[in-house]
Amino acid sequence: MLLWFAGLAFVLVWSVFRDTAIDYRLVMLGAILPDLVDAPFGGARMFHTLIAAVTLLVVVMLATRGRRHLRRQLLALPIGVFCHLVLDGMWTRTGTFWWPIIGGGFEGDGIPSLGRPLLLLGVQELAGLLALVWVHGRFRLGEPARRELFVRTGRLGRDLRDLRDVEPQP
Repeated sequence: MLLWFAGLAFVLVWSVFRDTAIDYRLVMLGAILPDLVDAPFGGARMFHTLIAAVTLLVVVMLATRGRRHLRRQLLALPIGVFCHLVLDGMWTRTGTFWWPIIGGGFEGDGIPSLGRPLLLLGVQELAGLLALVWVHGRFRLGEPARRELFVRTGRLGRDLRDLRDVEPQP
């Protein structure tokens, strides 16, 4: 399940912040990171907890004191992890989500996104793909200069900050 998390995290972060300077590559990486880290351990473990997302945020904040540009870039990673927790519905797995705060344990039934019915997985992946197609068109990533900026920095063109003033390209 990559497209669901990557595509929806991108759209969610854009919808909330409307910031062209966020490193959206790191948002998408953060959005798939919990599954990548926890899958080898057989299910939702440490990276599917609220404490892990908060700890990552604190580490980024402390490690980047006095380096504003690096902080701004790296904050995208914990933001992506928080998006994953929302998109995975982790708050419904209280034992895992709130670990170790409420003293619960990890629920041993695998990665949540992979435990869904196959049809739902397909619909979610399709939604993620459609979100990425929307991103590609809306932010004109088909244009070589814009695509190169995104691939190199994770940023969107500054002229796209207020999309209401931008005409979609045919």
